[in-house]
Amino acid sequence: MAQKNIQQEFEDQFNDVVSRLQSKQMFQSDWDIASFAIFFIFIGVVLTLVLLVLIRCCCCGCCDDEKPRRRKVGIENYGMEP
Repeated sequence: MAQKNIQQEFEDQFNDVVSRLQSKQMFQSDWDIASFAIFFIFIGVVLTLVLLVLIRCCCCGCCDDEKPRRRKVGIENYGMEP
């Protein structure tokens, strides 16, 4: 029974998508347009961040043969030594 129910829901959704494509009216309300825009903004931000990470790893990571040594800044506090 559950398998037929899932199959019926899938067919209904598929028919809904096909009818929207045929009528060339993808969005039925302002909420559809807003959710579509938010989804693509989210995908764009994620892709931009991935691109920045790849640029950072590829360009800046392997070009530096010598690792810069850290210098101590400030003064030694000899009172903290045992």
